[in-house]
Amino acid sequence: MMTLSSLHAVSQAQAPALPRRAGLGLKPEHFIEVLDTSPDIGFFEVHAENYMVAGGPFHHYLGLIREQYPLSLHGVGLSIGGEGPLCRAHLARLATLIERYQPHSFSEHLAWSSHGPVFLNDLLPLAYDSTTLQRVCEHVDQVQSALKRPMLLENPSTYLQFQRSTLDETDFISEIIRRTGCGLLLDVNNVYVSCINHQRDPQSYVDALPLHAVGEIHLAGFAEDTDSLGDRLLIDDHGSPIDNAVWQLYERVLERVGPMATLIERDNQVPAFNALLAEAQHAEWHLSQVSP
Repeated sequence: MMTLSSLHAVSQAQAPALPRRAGLGLKPEHFIEVLDTSPDIGFFEVHAENYMVAGGPFHHYLGLIREQYPLSLHGVGLSIGGEGPLCRAHLARLATLIERYQPHSFSEHLAWSSHGPVFLNDLLPLAYDSTTLQRVCEHVDQVQSALKRPMLLENPSTYLQFQRSTLDETDFISEIIRRTGCGLLLDVNNVYVSCINHQRDPQSYVDALPLHAVGEIHLAGFAEDTDSLGDRLLIDDHGSPIDNAVWQLYERVLERVGPMATLIERDNQVPAFNALLAEAQHAEWHLSQVSP
């Protein structure tokens, strides 16, 4: 198991942190435009699982773009919260990818997505109790040991809660970070979505997190529906522009953490590159309003 002191030594040897600027999720339909126009953007982020092959056009273009921009790798398939062991083959492919591109950051979700041999292609919620806490910490330790670097763990968007939970979500996340030395990927949209769904105050949730551990921020859009009781239900669909309420919460977050690498996520109904760039520029404006 990797200790906090060895993690600190490893982190010092790694590439520098992401620039405290706005970045964009890199989509294949934008590869050529990015290379042709060299937009003024802080960094790009890709989903690791889309690049877990030896070659092909995705790697060709990502290699060229990586020569010009810092890179963040974001995992969606490790199933860190799963009851079973981590997939060693998946972890090995991830380690190979990180060695190839030397990203400034690697992050994953506080969620589970597999059960035995079945992969569910979703990010599913956890019960927050001591048993789950121990398992997640062991999995985070395993990932950090395999990758020889600290990772960032993303707070989830959730739509239900478990009666067996004995810890608040913020306490659960805080304890993982304390035990493992990992960092926090603070997804502001996830905070807003979950808090509205569970009738909590988003700012109080943020205040309860270990904000000293934040290494990256995510911003995204949500869809709105109603549940079976007619109550407001927000869905983290990454398919809409960022809502004004999320921008306002982001502003409050920056007041607490200072300028921080901020990713604009758009995975569904992806618009033209200029529309994403405009949202990134809006985030840059927010970043410019706070002191380091």
